[in-house]
Amino acid sequence: MKTMTLDEIMRTPLSEADRKIIRSARATPSDDCPEQTNEELRQFRPWYDRESTPVNIRIDNDVLAALKAGGGEYQTRINTILRRAVFG
Repeated sequence: MKTMTLDEIMRTPLSEADRKIIRSARATPSDDCPEQTNEELRQFRPWYDRESTPVNIRIDNDVLAALKAGGGEYQTRINTILRRAVFG
């Protein structure tokens, strides 16, 4: 079995051999990980779908410009950077 973090996957995309293994994998429910019903699956929320609190923060202009230059959701990127700094 090969285990990778999301960061590792983003830096090193899966090889075709890895993709073939993933496509051929079959679910094996157990007592520790029972099969989920469609209703149970609908209740799951992604890890990033958390409550958040709006805050005002001062950020140096050059840092903010660099974050915004990355396009898209710069506030989400700020949260991701802070999360990594706090939780590792």
